[in-house]
Amino acid sequence: MKPNERKKRMYRILVVEDDNEIREGVEIYLKSQGYEVFQAKDGIEGLEVIGREEVHLAIVDVMMPRMDGIHMVMELRKKHDFPVIMLSAKSEEVDKIMGLNMGADDYVTKPFQPLELLARVNSHLRRYARYLEVTGNMGERNEGKIYTIGGLELNEDTVEVRVDGEIVKLTPMEYKILHLLIKSPGRVFSAEDIYEKVWNEKAVNTDTIMVHVRNIREKIELNPKEPKYLKVVWGVGYKIEKNA
Repeated sequence: MKPNERKKRMYRILVVEDDNEIREGVEIYLKSQGYEVFQAKDGIEGLEVIGREEVHLAIVDVMMPRMDGIHMVMELRKKHDFPVIMLSAKSEEVDKIMGLNMGADDYVTKPFQPLELLARVNSHLRRYARYLEVTGNMGERNEGKIYTIGGLELNEDTVEVRVDGEIVKLTPMEYKILHLLIKSPGRVFSAEDIYEKVWNEKAVNTDTIMVHVRNIREKIELNPKEPKYLKVVWGVGYKIEKNA
C-alpha cells in the first residue's frame, strides 16, 4: 500500500443521500481513493451513524425525507466539528445559503463531476487533519501563538477563540478564515484571496465566504450589524480592525 493510501484510510466519510444511485456512486469513488464510507438515506439515519461511528467528514444532501440535510447539520453541529459538504440542486440556492448558515462548510451543486467532489473532500480533510493536529487529537501538538485584538483572542495552540474571556465555538472553516484575518490586522482580503488561501484552490464561487463571514460575526460581535472586529470594506473585501 502506498503511503498516501495509508494516510487516506484513516478517514471515515458519511454519505447521506436519499437517491440510491448517487449514494452508491459517491461511495464507489470515495472507496477508490482509500476512504472508509458509511451510508445513510436521510438525516435521521445519518445522525444514528454519527452516534455510533467516528466520522471525519460528511457529505449531506439538502432535500431528503424524514429529516433534511439542513436540520441534520444543525443537530450534528451541537457536538461535532468535522467538515460537512452539502449537495444541492441548482434550484435550491436558498437552501445552500441556509445550509452554510447552519454550519455546513461547503456545497457542491448537482449534477456534479465526481472529480470535483473528490477534490473538495481531499481539500477539507487536509485542513481538518491540521486542525486535529493542533488540538492534539491526531499526533503531536504544534507550538502556537495568541493573537489579540481588543477583547477578541485567537489561540493557535488550543484552537480556541474567546471574546471578552468567553469561549466562542467556531467551525473549523470559520476558525481558518478568522485565523487568516487576525494574523494580519488592518489588511483587507478580497473574497477571492480568502477562498484561495483557506481552501488552497482557485476561487470559483466565493458566495460561501460571505456566508461564513456573516456566521463569524454572529459569534464574535456584540452587535453584528455594527461590527467592532470583522469589518467589510465595500467593494474590496474583509478585514479585522487593527485598533478595535
